[in-house]
Amino acid sequence: MSSAPAIRLARKVPASVEVHGLPLTTEQVTTEDGSLPWKQIAAQGFTGKLGESAMVTVDDSVRCLIGMGDGDDVDAGAWRRIGVVFARAATRSKAASIAITGVTDFETLAEGIALGCYDYTEFKSEPTKATLKTVSLIGTTSKKAAASVAKGLAIAAAVNQTRDFVNEPGGSLTPERFANEAKRIARQPGLSITVLGLTEIKKAKLGGLLGVNRGSDLPPRLVEMHYKCGVKGAPTIALVGKGITFDAGGLSIKTSVGMSTMKCDMGGGGAVLGAMSALPALKPEVNVKAWVPMTDNMLGGDATRLGDVLKIRNGKTVEILNTDAEGRLILADGLSLASEAKPDAVIDLATLTGAAMVSLGKDYSALMSNNDDFAAQVEAAADDADELTWRLPLPARYRKLLDSPIADMKNIGGPYGGSITAGLFLQEFVAEGLPWAHLDIAGPAFADSIQETGPKGGTGYGVRTLLSLISNFTKPAV
Repeated sequence: MSSAPAIRLARKVPASVEVHGLPLTTEQVTTEDGSLPWKQIAAQGFTGKLGESAMVTVDDSVRCLIGMGDGDDVDAGAWRRIGVVFARAATRSKAASIAITGVTDFETLAEGIALGCYDYTEFKSEPTKATLKTVSLIGTTSKKAAASVAKGLAIAAAVNQTRDFVNEPGGSLTPERFANEAKRIARQPGLSITVLGLTEIKKAKLGGLLGVNRGSDLPPRLVEMHYKCGVKGAPTIALVGKGITFDAGGLSIKTSVGMSTMKCDMGGGGAVLGAMSALPALKPEVNVKAWVPMTDNMLGGDATRLGDVLKIRNGKTVEILNTDAEGRLILADGLSLASEAKPDAVIDLATLTGAAMVSLGKDYSALMSNNDDFAAQVEAAADDADELTWRLPLPARYRKLLDSPIADMKNIGGPYGGSITAGLFLQEFVAEGLPWAHLDIAGPAFADSIQETGPKGGTGYGVRTLLSLISNFTKPAV
């Protein structure tokens, strides 16, 4: 993980600053108040649109102009993007110290700066060293602003942690090492962890996880992590994340192209652990319980065969007709465990189906839920986090597509509505009456090119949504 620069508050621009950042709206650019070399600015095509940047020199001082868009539309998402653009501009200029004036949202700007400095260099023999060391935010030194900066940096660190998980190759981030990373996270005050190995997983009768793991030479893990807020009567939310550290498809083997990015198939589990890592800093007045089942999905000699029947933790049996529909099998065990804990609500995240991308594209996650109140909370959290999602239905009439002649259900539902039938499958392992939501993050978890708030590769999608959901969670109406 790239280290974020130190972010300081100051009332005036320090003399040591190499680049002075200035956010400008389209209206401010139009005004041309005489303080800036507008001919230079126009020559660079800068109009103030959100995400635009221009470098100019004013009185021997380098100014970095960043577009804010229409002044009436500058929200938290805009400030996050502004922070990313500033960080990238500073990196290109090799500046060690920058200052930014005109800040109104210290939390999201700080978050954006830390996100914009991210670069995964773990496996490079000569990694590029970050030059940006300090960022001064000008205008106030108040405790409130300082707390906002600290919160933004904590959220960014959680997102970047998840990016690291997703970007690490499957041969390196094995289930064992993934679980050890969870142990490292759980060393923080307020967190506790239990890790089940193969023997304990067998005793727990996690048949879905065991079935997927049969083709692997590497033993599985099940991580259970808790955050206790210490507030009497606080609600409890449960998180479940898919932790497939590499997905070859099992005997229903993927193509080479389809397999090439499957180190990202633990993006849901990575988002859950990333979110958990931030809770000691954010201190939400909510108890959080998390489960992440971990294995790869390989093609060993005893791999689960098509037609095999697996028995999930809650006792239901599943006929396997496609071993590449494996994520739902390990989530079934995770949701069963979460249901037994009797939380007030449970949400799972998974890079689950290509069908979600067919219907919604790469930028949106697919949201499904059995409870309108809880679904509304998830939608509000995603909107607050500036992470796109769209709710899909869970029609009861489609449940018959999962019927099996020899087991309680099949693990696939046919060629149509694949993300929906996957959601209906997961619903079978949620206790009756328990508010539940499912986020299929197959599209937004991994970027094929540079994004507005991150580089190519792991995006950390879902972390911000989870943290907003947890921070504002109330027990849903049933």
